[in-house]
Amino acid sequence: MSEPIIPVIDGHNDLPWESRAERGYSVEGIDQELPQTLHTDIPKLRRGGYLAQFWSAYVHSDFAGGDAVIATLEQIDFIHRMCARYPETFKLATSAKDVLAARDEGRIASLIGIEGGHQIVNNMAVLREYARLGVRYMTMTWNNTNEFADASMGEHKWHGLNDRGREIVAEMNRIGMIVDLAHVSPDTMRDALEASQLPVMFSHSSCYCVNPHPRNVPEDVQRMLVKNGGVQMITAVPGFVSAELHDWYEGGEHGPRPAVTVGMVADHVEAAREVMGVDYVGVGGDFDGTDTMPEGLSDVGEYQNLFAELRSRGWSEEDLNKLGWKNALRVLEANDDAYRAFMTAGE
Repeated sequence: MSEPIIPVIDGHNDLPWESRAERGYSVEGIDQELPQTLHTDIPKLRRGGYLAQFWSAYVHSDFAGGDAVIATLEQIDFIHRMCARYPETFKLATSAKDVLAARDEGRIASLIGIEGGHQIVNNMAVLREYARLGVRYMTMTWNNTNEFADASMGEHKWHGLNDRGREIVAEMNRIGMIVDLAHVSPDTMRDALEASQLPVMFSHSSCYCVNPHPRNVPEDVQRMLVKNGGVQMITAVPGFVSAELHDWYEGGEHGPRPAVTVGMVADHVEAAREVMGVDYVGVGGDFDGTDTMPEGLSDVGEYQNLFAELRSRGWSEEDLNKLGWKNALRVLEANDDAYRAFMTAGE
């Protein structure tokens, strides 16, 4: 007898940017098995057991000012067009209620996040307009420190959030846009967790205690996340998963490339559960955001391999469902009232 499918709410997928780079923003053909260079298409999503996807409306930090805003709007437009082109598969969603409605209709809820505070060009009006277009989270930085927050990589200018960053967190809370702390420095994580009045998320970040990579989450921050009520969505990016692979990259890529497996991703899931408990862990693969993925988790169609690995380690079905979707849905729902109030106020 086959094991039950665990529904997935994934925190981060870069198909929109990959479609910009490789497909001229075309939404055609996504209902077919796409080349192996892409990790995502509708058949693979169905095999993976997807309940909902936070699609990333990512823009590289080379884009600045109006160019960054235009490129972000193109990304959001791609997601809207994809949902309109395949209405039998995708339902554009902005709330936990929408996610559950999509499930009842046999469709995949499509949520939107923007990946980098530089995309609002330090302008609250731009932030609010993104929210009106359906954006439900903003990653406070990408790999670049911006006008209000330090990133995990590169220069640490503000030692966390500056006063403007705290104003932005407060506005995000007010309008129900989830504060996403993937990509930020540990000090920014701590400052944002202290500042936010609503649960936050790490849309695609793994555990520093397993691999001391700058993109991963330290244990003291994980304990703060429990008090905040947020969720850490474990990513499968090989360099964040494997300390050996990270060292290989840093050492100039000499010798054979170290293997990374789905079991190593499971090690991060279990490490997060060890520190925080099962109620604060989710999944955020970062598919189509990096060239290669772990063995056994090579595309979105292989997500059930992660749950099978954890099941073999003694995880209960209830805990697997918390990891797969329930914890992420809880954080979305915790921000929904503020978003609904903002959208209905007509501000």
